[in-house]
Amino acid sequence: MKVTTRWLALALSAGLSASGQAAVVISEYVEGSSNNKALELLNTGPDSVNLAAWELQVYFNGSQTPGLTVNLEGDIAPGANFVFAHASAIPAILAVADQTTTSGLFNGDDAITLLNGGAVHDSIGQIGIDPGSYWGSGDIRTQNATLRRRDGAAADTNPFDSYDPSQVFDGFPQDNIDDLGAANDGGDGSQPPAGPDMSCGADATPINAIQGSGDASPLVGQTVVVEAVVSRVSNGNGELGGFFLEARLEDRDNDPRTSEGLFVYAPSTSASPGQLLRIAAEVTEFGGLTELAPVSDIADCGSADLPPAMAVTLPWTSADAAEAFEGMRVQFPQALVVNDNYDLGRYGSLTLGSARAFIPTQVVSPGSDAALLAEMNALDRLILDDGSNRQNPATIPYPTPELSASQTVRAGDTVSQLQGVLDYRYGEWRLQPTAAPVFQPNNLRTPAPELSDRGNLVVASFNVLNFFNGDGLGGNFPTARGAHTAEELARQTDKLVSAMQALDADIIGLMEIENDGYSEISAIAELASALGDDWAFVDPGLSQLGSDAITVGLIYRADRVAVVGDAATLSTSPFDTLNRQPLAQTFRRLDSSDGVTVVVNHFKSKGCNNAEGDNADQGDGQGCWNPVRTHAASALASWLANDATGTGESDVLVIGDLNSYTQEAPIRTLEDSGYNNLVASLLGDQAYTYVFYGQAGSLDHALANQPLTQKVVAAAVWSINADEPRALDYNMEFKSSEQQASLYAADPYRASDHDPVLVALTMDTSTLAERADLNGDGRIDGRDVARFILAYLFGQADDVSYDIDANGRVDLDDLEALFQARRPV
Repeated sequence: MKVTTRWLALALSAGLSASGQAAVVISEYVEGSSNNKALELLNTGPDSVNLAAWELQVYFNGSQTPGLTVNLEGDIAPGANFVFAHASAIPAILAVADQTTTSGLFNGDDAITLLNGGAVHDSIGQIGIDPGSYWGSGDIRTQNATLRRRDGAAADTNPFDSYDPSQVFDGFPQDNIDDLGAANDGGDGSQPPAGPDMSCGADATPINAIQGSGDASPLVGQTVVVEAVVSRVSNGNGELGGFFLEARLEDRDNDPRTSEGLFVYAPSTSASPGQLLRIAAEVTEFGGLTELAPVSDIADCGSADLPPAMAVTLPWTSADAAEAFEGMRVQFPQALVVNDNYDLGRYGSLTLGSARAFIPTQVVSPGSDAALLAEMNALDRLILDDGSNRQNPATIPYPTPELSASQTVRAGDTVSQLQGVLDYRYGEWRLQPTAAPVFQPNNLRTPAPELSDRGNLVVASFNVLNFFNGDGLGGNFPTARGAHTAEELARQTDKLVSAMQALDADIIGLMEIENDGYSEISAIAELASALGDDWAFVDPGLSQLGSDAITVGLIYRADRVAVVGDAATLSTSPFDTLNRQPLAQTFRRLDSSDGVTVVVNHFKSKGCNNAEGDNADQGDGQGCWNPVRTHAASALASWLANDATGTGESDVLVIGDLNSYTQEAPIRTLEDSGYNNLVASLLGDQAYTYVFYGQAGSLDHALANQPLTQKVVAAAVWSINADEPRALDYNMEFKSSEQQASLYAADPYRASDHDPVLVALTMDTSTLAERADLNGDGRIDGRDVARFILAYLFGQADDVSYDIDANGRVDLDDLEALFQARRPV
């Protein structure tokens, strides 16, 4: 509690407010979870201060210029506080706030100044210096903590000198706001009103009456007294800042629509499960969660038995079905499937469902069918949380006891024995566990892709997730994308090389590789070199391919295949902007004259930046920029139909990240142009290469035209990336030194965020003489010539067997080839 009279006496004795000069200082600093950010100012002088000439400035991330300037408004009476806060802070902060802002406020590494008429009166941090994450140490630091100025501590009017908050402030846990705005209370000589009856066993408001039968409490803003049992406590450093209560059996109303559980936001209150507490507090709605905050009084009423946890199942029967269990302990008799682990390393959470969820337009048509499936997916979704607000936890809790490179939890694995409190935060229903869940690895890693038949030529497609190599000489980091340091690049390279070697492909199409040309220090040259001496890359003879930061590329085993003719690209609309330029090259096996043209692509993403008109999200499930991608598919098909590489090769394989799911217009356009979607046709429409928001689908495709389709013997998706937690990638930021080691392995798993696609082909390796024996009698003679001429004259020569020179066409050149093959006989 602030002792304002002592503050004033010390301030006056120090000359801080002599002659009535204003002496306003930063008396409290709240760097809480989410948007719980606030600054408290204290008027230490004898006169009221008008804030018209006062302002706050925030210098973000070591900047020397302010990124935020706020003109303060209002007056501060002598010895009173003024609280400035974020407009999206919790109700307990907003209840004492005098002024708010919707702009992003400070983090622990941002400097703050308080100015009057341009002169600095107080400051926190050091302008122009980025301390990393915070200034200070231990409990007295500027990150995830509350700081309160010690009585008599002088203002810091030099924001450029070195800074140590412990010289001025005492530290308190994150989200501790018990004292915020306290000097504003009382002071008028009036008697406080009589408090609520805190006698244990006296009348109290039932929890079900507070929760009500809707999605918000009917008692919001009212002060109530609740007497109930503590079911789960989450009051440690970085945790939820309170505890959950449940009604005793005798206090329940047996109405299946109303919940009997409730969260109490009380960061500094100690509690334990089974404790019977009587609490006086205000009913608030915080981001959709009904809670009690702030707490005005609390009494310990002993202990009581908790009723059994409620049995619930997924999917929910309706969008509001979970409301009936908000804040209550629940248990799932079913095993749930892990659908997403994207936030596991960052927030300690997993997305679960009753079954694997798929992107609607992966499996059904865009429009009403996709909308219906999206609604069904939303009902079959639950976040398994870790009971905290911590970011980048030192111990990532799942799978039990913690995540590591060798102990992973993959999408498709199952979780059983789930029990905990059903909570609602950040727009999601969450389970805050009360017991360790049990993980079953049902989606096992495989050491190599599983192709049923490898044929004699394997082509792969691989999005390499921003492979940028700096200046190619081990410097110029951080890069525009990808690795931030040379060490990160080495880690990224090792994972990609491990994955690509295990593919054992002859040709690999690349997406998201740095668009820095084709010199010996380019990114594609470095990747090919890292794979070994047998690897080469396609150089289209350009300084770079298009103007985007990333591009597509082709690498191949020069000891197995050779390029035929020159590479080709398409730079006209719709490949001049948005869609990356395609790259086409014809290849053949070294022991064969039978070729294939491989075209690698990367269409415009679904992100909605600057999307307008038809390119905006139409609500049909296809996302933004769908017409741009569809135009690309149509233009690509037309280009390829006219012998794009000029080699006369009729076999064409389209691969790459098309940023379109299987049922969407761009893929349908290619199919309507005669291309066979190999992943969907051979593996089914539930084959996937990417996971987004807990839903799986194929953004990466391989499509063969009709002449090539008959040579396709197998296709596969190697699930090494999309199902793995992103915490296992090469990146080192937001990880402790221990995690940088324990979460990383130079293996294929999480080498990227997209899974590679493989296609196995059986190319013709027969000799010219073997192809010229049309009747199969072991001799090349006049009968073979007659067979060809008759077939040609009567229109049957479109059979592949008559394409003797294997150039993709059946014509008189084949008759000449027949005579050439016959000559030695």
